[in-house]
Amino acid sequence: MLMQRDFSGLAIFMLLMLLSGAAFAAGAGTVTHLSGTLAVQRADGTARILSQKSEVRPGDVLTTQRDSYAQINFTDGSSMTMRPNTQLKIEAYHFVQDRPQEDRSFLRLIKGGLRTVTGLVGKRGDQDAYKIGTNSATIGIRGSSGDTLDCTLGCEGVTNTSDKLARGVYHATYTGAYVMQNGAGSQLIREGQFGYVRDPNSQPVLLPGDPGMALAQLPFTLGVGGGGGGGGASQECVVR
Repeated sequence: MLMQRDFSGLAIFMLLMLLSGAAFAAGAGTVTHLSGTLAVQRADGTARILSQKSEVRPGDVLTTQRDSYAQINFTDGSSMTMRPNTQLKIEAYHFVQDRPQEDRSFLRLIKGGLRTVTGLVGKRGDQDAYKIGTNSATIGIRGSSGDTLDCTLGCEGVTNTSDKLARGVYHATYTGAYVMQNGAGSQLIREGQFGYVRDPNSQPVLLPGDPGMALAQLPFTLGVGGGGGGGGASQECVVR
């Protein structure tokens, strides 16, 4: 009888371990629209070419190629569209419906451009739970939709005119407000405004208008329409 209880206890322990591992490995979101090529390098070092309906996970480094766009919808209802020649890392993501105190989303824009629409993370608890990191500043939300370009190392091919922009990080807010901040200060960017920071040692500032970002060019709008990826099952390719 004692041995039977020991085996029962071991079985319960193993089941709990499997469940916790599954929760840890849970995906952050899904590729919903795709036009062109989207590659991922996983936290375990493996690399794949993603397709529509592919899953993205915390730790993934996502890269779009020339003339490529990818929309990803996250489990909290937020979305992002990656522009061409863009690289982004999902540094952290955690969303559980009944545990808002554990919410977290941190997207690191390494280079290129990103359009975002926020979801429940950052709105139902800690407003600082959602952040976008760039090379020169961190961008937090006080609203719901905007565009970010990190042109610190140049922005060729991200939009039609992005190669003409001065080096630095740009943000445009469409609805609500975002805050751009670094060690030199912070700047609230409200609806219809454009923010800019030259480097990590410069204070973020508001621009008098659109510096020529050409942000309207997208093959699909977040949450609406379809891209060029088709509607079938995921067709991921492992890069060997």
